Amino acid sequence: MKLRPLHDRILVKRLEEEQVTKGGIIIPDSAKEKPIKGEVVAAGPGKVADDGKQIPMGVKTGDKVIFNKYAGTEIKIDGDELLIMREDDILAVIEA
Repeated sequence: MKLRPLHDRILVKRLEEEQVTKGGIIIPDSAKEKPIKGEVVAAGPGKVADDGKQIPMGVKTGDKVIFNKYAGTEIKIDGDELLIMREDDILAVIEA
């Protein structure tokens, strides 16, 4: 199934965090927090301003991002858990 977000919304797949700390301690699933890093799977065309002009998105498909802890709505598509959120919920783009 293909999904195309509307306006200033993006579709994000969470990136898995490491399961072992730097000290070698293994973190059980029950103690882990949901990751706040993800990869943009799809992005809408952008927000429409009050004057009718379209403001382009600051992120694109493939960007790795950090987002708010409680951002977005969780959805399942073809067995994959994804988040759909507004561009405003993104805090930063990870540049390598």
